[in-house]
Amino acid sequence: MKCLFLLCLCLVPIVVFSSTFTSQNPINLPSDATPVLDVTGKELDSRLSYRIISTFWGALGGDVYLGKSPNSDAPCANGIFRYNSDVGPSGTPVKFICSSSHFGQGIFENELLNIQFSISTSKLCVSYTIWKVGDYDASLGTMLLETGGTIGQADSSWFKIVKSSQLGYNLLYCPVTSTMICPFSSDDQFCLKVGVVHQNGKRRLALVKDNPLDISFKQVQ
Repeated sequence: MKCLFLLCLCLVPIVVFSSTFTSQNPINLPSDATPVLDVTGKELDSRLSYRIISTFWGALGGDVYLGKSPNSDAPCANGIFRYNSDVGPSGTPVKFICSSSHFGQGIFENELLNIQFSISTSKLCVSYTIWKVGDYDASLGTMLLETGGTIGQADSSWFKIVKSSQLGYNLLYCPVTSTMICPFSSDDQFCLKVGVVHQNGKRRLALVKDNPLDISFKQVQ
């Protein structure tokens, strides 16, 4: 099937063209693509579930989990939080859904992803497992992460995993406004950091200017 799409090359800011997209004409994995690793050093696999954990311990630690948003009228839990300590409950498992299936099952740094909580739920709540960035919250002065997103659509549901300058990895939110999605890009000028703000005594994931959340990934057995 012929379609118009944007060919994105990390090192060459170039072109829009028309092409016949077949198995003989695939999008190639960039030569410098770096796999994301879990805490044991294994490459992440899009078929598996992981917990997003902190690279720190004690009061600086805490897994990411799905919880009820304060004052929300959503029919299902739709808040994305982080526990206040690494002592206590485990986080809610997630899966990473790649923007292209042509790179196999691996998850790579700087690759556009959708993130979905990997849990059993009712049909009503399926969309409330998919991460997105919500509207601006005036009381907190930022936009909060929540569920209710989509998979593979041009909207507010796209993220990247990038190497942290401290330990582990960071998450970036990268809004996509066109259906011509570039799976890889090292240009993060339109991406925003994901960190934590305090909401009603809980740590809520949100967009931040500084101090992004340093995270690692632990496979769910």
